[in-house]
Amino acid sequence: MPFPVTLLKQCWFVAGPTASGKSSAALHLAQILNAEIVSLDSMAVYRGMTIGTAKPSVADQQSVRHHLIDIADPAQDFSVTEFVRLADQAANDITTRGCVPLFVGGTGLYLRSILRGLFEGPEADWDLRNRWEKLAVQHGPEWLHTELAKRDAVTAQRLHANDTRRLIRAIEVFELTGKPLSDDQHHQPRPRGDRPACVVWLQPPRPWLHERINNRIDMMMQAGWLAETRLLLKTEPPPGRTARQALGYQQLIQHLEGTLSLEQAVTLTKISTRQFAKRQHTWFRNIQECTPLETTGAESPSVLAHMIVNLSRTGTQQRPLLSNRMPAVCPE
Repeated sequence: MPFPVTLLKQCWFVAGPTASGKSSAALHLAQILNAEIVSLDSMAVYRGMTIGTAKPSVADQQSVRHHLIDIADPAQDFSVTEFVRLADQAANDITTRGCVPLFVGGTGLYLRSILRGLFEGPEADWDLRNRWEKLAVQHGPEWLHTELAKRDAVTAQRLHANDTRRLIRAIEVFELTGKPLSDDQHHQPRPRGDRPACVVWLQPPRPWLHERINNRIDMMMQAGWLAETRLLLKTEPPPGRTARQALGYQQLIQHLEGTLSLEQAVTLTKISTRQFAKRQHTWFRNIQECTPLETTGAESPSVLAHMIVNLSRTGTQQRPLLSNRMPAVCPE
C-alpha cells in the first residue's frame, strides 16, 4: 500500500549520509515544528544494537519522542514492507496528537518507499540466496556485480559492487520472475501537490564527512562497541542475516570469530562506512523529491535546523532564520 497522500503531506523528512549531523539537527527542528521523530534507519529497529547504530541517547528520546527504534529482535529479517506499515501507524499516531511526523535517517530505500510506494517483488527464496552468497564468497564482489549486469544492467549501474545483499536480491528477482528489478522500480514521483511539506538531505563536504566518520567509529569503539557485539552474539536466538550484515557489526563479528584482527576490523569498518556514505549520496541525489542542503560542517545543530526551515519555505538555501518563539512540545 502506498503511504496515504493526506498523511504524507503532513510529514517532514531529513535524510543524509551517516555522520552528517542530521540527528542532532532533527532534535532542534522537532522543537521548532512541534514534531515527533520517526527513524529512517534500517538497523536502528534492532534491540541490542545501540552503539554501532548511533541511536539517540535516553536523554534525547526524553526530550523528543522517537518512533521505530528498538522494535525488532536481531534474529528477525526486518523488511521494508514492515517498516512502511509501522511508519504509517506511527505517523497517524503522531498527527492525532496534533504533532508533525519528522522522519530522520539515512536508509534511502525506506525513504523512497514512503515517498513513492513499495516495490511488490517476489518473496525471498532463501535457498537461492544462500547459493548466490556462497558464489559471492567464492568469486568475489566484482564477479557478483558482473553477473547482475548480465541480467539487469540498470540496477547494476546503481548498486556498488560491495553491496552484496542488494546485488543478490536483484539477481533473485530476475531468476524468480524473468524480469529485471529495474523494470518494477521506475516509480514516478507523486504530483507536487501530493508531496510532503519538506524532504531535505544534508550534503556536507566529503573530506569533512570522512574525517567525522573515522572519528565517530573511534569513539564508538571507546564506548564499548566490541563488548556490545560480543553480547549480541550470545543472544538466543542468535542475530539473523540482516543484523549480522550491519556496518561495523559484520567486521567486529569476523574479529570475534577469529578471521580478522581488531585493527583490521576497525579499519575495514571505516572504509566500508565511507563507501556506504557515498552510496547514500547517490540514493538521495536520484530521488527527485529530495532537495540537497549543502553544509560546511561548521554549522551548529540549531543553525542546521533553521537552514532546513528556510529551505522548505523558499526552495533555496539562505542564511538561518532565527526565531525567538518558545518551541512547542508534543503531548504524551
